[in-house]
Amino acid sequence: MEWSDVRIFLAVARQGSLGAAARSLQLSHPTVGRRIRALEHDVGQPLVQRHDNGILLTEAGARVLALAEEMEGAAMAFQRRLVGDHGTPGPLRISSADWFATYVLPPVIEALQREHPDVVPELMVSSRRFDVSRREADVVFRVVPFDEPGVVQCRLLRIEYGLYARSDQRPLQRGDGRGTNLVVMDTSEHSYPETDWLREALPHARLAVVTNHRALQARLCQQGMGLAVLPRAVGDATSGLTCVDLGDAPPSRYIWMGYHEDLRSMGRVRALADIAVRLLGSAADSLPEHS
Repeated sequence: MEWSDVRIFLAVARQGSLGAAARSLQLSHPTVGRRIRALEHDVGQPLVQRHDNGILLTEAGARVLALAEEMEGAAMAFQRRLVGDHGTPGPLRISSADWFATYVLPPVIEALQREHPDVVPELMVSSRRFDVSRREADVVFRVVPFDEPGVVQCRLLRIEYGLYARSDQRPLQRGDGRGTNLVVMDTSEHSYPETDWLREALPHARLAVVTNHRALQARLCQQGMGLAVLPRAVGDATSGLTCVDLGDAPPSRYIWMGYHEDLRSMGRVRALADIAVRLLGSAADSLPEHS
């Protein structure tokens, strides 16, 4: 039995189809099907069952799924330990939300390049939460603490939010919002306390646009599509917007930085972490801790 075949089995189980697994692994559909058949031949039992909408695990497949995940955890730990022994040179995969990468992170990246020119930052901007245990990213910045095991994390700067409108917006009164449109973040996958604050502050406002991209949210607000709650770093830097005072500000949030404990000794991870703490955090708020 080869680990590469078990890895493909896990992708098929998680994605629900051979095609989706092939895309996630950047393999061809026939290759994925062939390797699944090879694994089934090795174990002597069918592991997946095809149907019109994809695949389902057989009873045998469901029984070995947890064992396959344990193999994956051991393989990933093996890889992380080897990578962690390397020095500074090489690529560094960094994940964050689009607005943070655009409006907050550039000075950190600039300092990293100046002080460690042999590090190549690979910025992965997405609203999806990347898994550091699977090395989807080496270092992750996000607005919620990490609860995954084995993650070293620290709290950095506090992000202040504001309610923004186009500069010609008529005056607003808290508790009303009639005749006002809103541009809000999509809450189907992640919660946004500032969105709850906005709906409470302007209960009669009309929901006009929902998006999962802060820069687009700011642009739509700039075009007069509606009011938006934005990180101050985004709203203050967007021309044509004004910050609306309703008597209180939207709730603030902290930025958390996390990386797997197996990468603690990796020079380029340590370099980025030190610079991020220096530029974005205070000593009191930036003590690394294990989750």
